[in-house]
Amino acid sequence: MRILIIENEVTQSKTLSDTLTQEGYQNDVAENLDDARYFLQIRNYDLVLLGWPSGSDKNLDIISTIKTEAHKTSVIVLSEREDKESEIKALRSGADDFIRKPLDFDILLVRIEAKLRFGVSNIIEIDDLIINPEEEKIIYEGEEIELKGKPFEVLTHLAMHKDQIVSKEQLLDAIWEEPELVTPNVIEVAINQIRQKMDKPLDITTIETVRRRGYRFCFPKKIS
Repeated sequence: MRILIIENEVTQSKTLSDTLTQEGYQNDVAENLDDARYFLQIRNYDLVLLGWPSGSDKNLDIISTIKTEAHKTSVIVLSEREDKESEIKALRSGADDFIRKPLDFDILLVRIEAKLRFGVSNIIEIDDLIINPEEEKIIYEGEEIELKGKPFEVLTHLAMHKDQIVSKEQLLDAIWEEPELVTPNVIEVAINQIRQKMDKPLDITTIETVRRRGYRFCFPKKIS
């Protein structure tokens, strides 16, 4: 599970990040909305923790972006605002939950677990193809396909951004924890494994190469 923390209070964001890491959640920290939009563009998140400071309503604007482009992502607003109207405003803006600061981390973790447990399914279904990211499982026409590890993650990321061109750099940033330590060739290896283990045996095309730009998920597209 991956969580994005949008919080401009450095001490708060570090405490949140450390707590989530200890609980086994992968997480990224964005200190401003521009950074948040970048992370949302390159990575898939199960949940967003959105800090909402007292002095501005700007942070709530990003909720509509999240729900439009990644509608399966839950959003929990964290704010020191104590009035009922602010909670109503956040929920009407599309937030899935509202928690007041100072944070009780035991309560926060339980609320996160609840949202991840009962949130919208991340299963991708396109015609006869089913991709289940949580179980790392692919089913085509009722038969399970053996594709695991990074090739599975590459396929899933591209499927989640269907019909969009995704560059090698974006794939590296989205999937590898330390993208600077690997070369873009690992993407080509992953794509080749997808084509060898899945596309050729099934007589389908799932991913097409867009020269000099990257890759695009294009299923359904029969090759014969």
